[in-house]
Amino acid sequence: MLLGDLLKNVDIVEADADPGMDISGLSFDTRTLKAGDVFVAVRGYEHDGHKFIGEAVLKGALCVVCEEAPEIAAPFVVIKDARKALAAISAAWFGRPAEKMKIIGVTGTNGKTTVTNLIKTIIEKCTGEKVGLIGTNGNMIGDRELHAERTTPESYEIQKLLAMMVREDCRYVVMEVSSHALYLNRVYGIKFEVGVYTNLSGDHLDFHSSMEEYAAVKSGMFNSCLSAAINVDDEYAPLMKSGAAGRVLTFAVKDGNADLVAKDVKLQSDRVDFCALAIGSLIRVVLGIPGLFSVYNALAAIAAAMLLELDAEQAAAALQICGGVKGRAEVVPTGRDFTVLIDYAHTPDALENIIMAAKTFTRGRVVTLFGCGGDRDKTKRPVMGGIAAKHSDFVVVTSDNPRTEIPGEIINNILAGMGGTKTPYRVIENRREAIHWALENAKPGDVLILAGKGHETYQIFGKEKRHFDEREVVAEYFSSVVTTSPGT
Repeated sequence: MLLGDLLKNVDIVEADADPGMDISGLSFDTRTLKAGDVFVAVRGYEHDGHKFIGEAVLKGALCVVCEEAPEIAAPFVVIKDARKALAAISAAWFGRPAEKMKIIGVTGTNGKTTVTNLIKTIIEKCTGEKVGLIGTNGNMIGDRELHAERTTPESYEIQKLLAMMVREDCRYVVMEVSSHALYLNRVYGIKFEVGVYTNLSGDHLDFHSSMEEYAAVKSGMFNSCLSAAINVDDEYAPLMKSGAAGRVLTFAVKDGNADLVAKDVKLQSDRVDFCALAIGSLIRVVLGIPGLFSVYNALAAIAAAMLLELDAEQAAAALQICGGVKGRAEVVPTGRDFTVLIDYAHTPDALENIIMAAKTFTRGRVVTLFGCGGDRDKTKRPVMGGIAAKHSDFVVVTSDNPRTEIPGEIINNILAGMGGTKTPYRVIENRREAIHWALENAKPGDVLILAGKGHETYQIFGKEKRHFDEREVVAEYFSSVVTTSPGT
């Protein structure tokens, strides 16, 4: 591809490169760069791509795209924003795949993974088309699963995934869109057929300076949406609506003036059952995931389907066949007379949601085991401690992903929010030992919530990622019990 074709939608400040230059590839990482590539120098939080320009040229980069002219002699193009440039160049390199499919973006603090999976199932059942998915649990092309490292990948990786989905005949793509992705322009240039807003609560305040900034970044997605489905029970809904460029369809459980409202809600131990009231219709909805949050997730998915002009009754019928999502209120088979739930809850709202959901069906105690991530928002730690103590019958405080922080200090931050509580609790820093202790001390009818890890199969200590799958930890405990029990 010619350099000039790659740069058609890029805001160029200065250029010292032949637009007729034939480019054989694109890279923003010198570790994967090949001779003949264009190198885009992106400023990151740990590394500045401008410092690697010399290495890129030595490895055979034909041109450098950067925010300031390089000191080394090489063809270059200076642009205003390297992240926007990378997104635009990547889209061009892969043939603008987003324009060949309908893209549905889901943003918010909680519920994104479940909602994207529900929407994917609805589209497949209602249209028969193959659907792509980009999200926290992984990426999918139809039924085929692909590995994912983060909620929304870098723009180059997104465009590469979208191109793969086009080649494999996907007509729709459902994508989780994080605030990081929006702020860092990873989805820059993508026009969403539908944007979905779930909710907003305290999270990522290590990255964003305030809730107001966090909300403003989220609202930016709706400028690029042809239509939007918005949860108007959430306090930040007005901001999301104000940023919407197209049609808005609202949904709610509490606000009876919404376009789509849940009525006659029944919360069961293994499902939610309610009626969705829309203009001119009343639709029964059953979703096999417990908790009030599942009502909101179901409404979000149905609202998205309506904006895609799919039949709402067919969409609701599709939800009845939806199972749970890995790491979201996931029941771990144990064969015992108590229940073990794995949930990704790592924010105050999410933790409260899963505890309150468990309280609706437990015959015994709700025991909550959780920790908080290191090198992340410290303000939510005491808040989560307070929530766990307020709503649980017993709490086990342990580690999550301590990263470069001292685990004991993170735990102390959590305990600061539990001061004065009458709820009994135990501190066990080692998460494996904590889970084994909680299983050993579980009583008939209890619900044990393992919160925070969800779909993750690792723990991060320092910069090292160590394998840690809570399903395996639970299984190994019961295996050891059987092995060491009398008579075996």
